[in-house]
Amino acid sequence: METLTLSELFVMLVEPSGIQSRIICERLEEAGAVNPSWKEDGESALAAMPEEQPDLVISAMYLPDMTGTDLVRAMRNTPELADIPFMLVSSETDEHYLDPIRQAGAIALLPKPFEPDDLKRALYATLDYITPNTELLTDLDPATIKTLVVDDSLTARNHISRVLSNIGIENITQVENGKEAIQLLQSDYFDLLVTDYNMPEVDGQELVRYVRNESTQGSIPIIMVTSETDESRLTAVRQSGVSAICDKPFETSSVLSLLQQILRDV
Repeated sequence: METLTLSELFVMLVEPSGIQSRIICERLEEAGAVNPSWKEDGESALAAMPEEQPDLVISAMYLPDMTGTDLVRAMRNTPELADIPFMLVSSETDEHYLDPIRQAGAIALLPKPFEPDDLKRALYATLDYITPNTELLTDLDPATIKTLVVDDSLTARNHISRVLSNIGIENITQVENGKEAIQLLQSDYFDLLVTDYNMPEVDGQELVRYVRNESTQGSIPIIMVTSETDESRLTAVRQSGVSAICDKPFETSSVLSLLQQILRDV
């Protein structure tokens, strides 16, 4: 796959405010992403996406006809739109509204106003997602890495699986909680485990402890993917034996770096 550049990145901006859209479009052009497409509401954006095929959708949280959460969910539930990267630009700070967007695999959540460097970083993260640089894995064969993805959010599981698939990992099994993962680990073997932290029945920390202390594959590399910010909880997760912790959004460049590190140590 040819490497995409910022100047080739086609961005659709969904923003009801003419002033805000002009500011964001100017920032996009300053960053190198030229000729963005502007839509004022979610329905017109969804209707235009199949034909326009944007490389990235940037949306406000509050639109005239829906929220940014509704928009990204609609995209993820539509097969031809499910893989399009999504970015939120909003002054919203309530995690009740932001977490579903993280779970849906947003490339970035930028505040209003945002710093130009933050926008540029998010745009490069989009390029990494679309055309990942897999040279870091040259001495590994991603197609042979049998992977188990554990998350109670279907949209999060699908996003994590898309990122892994984009870098060449083809053998991916999904389950929705730690209890199901434990049952599967008792009968099958994996090369990599990617798990969420907050899950019902058996959470990520309990799953890691089981794998390390009770399973027959206690040395399997484990990546914890979480939006958790409580440092005491994260410390407990590290102590339980996780190989690495990765933030939500689940960035391609971070995943490649982590895989290079932990799989070579196996």
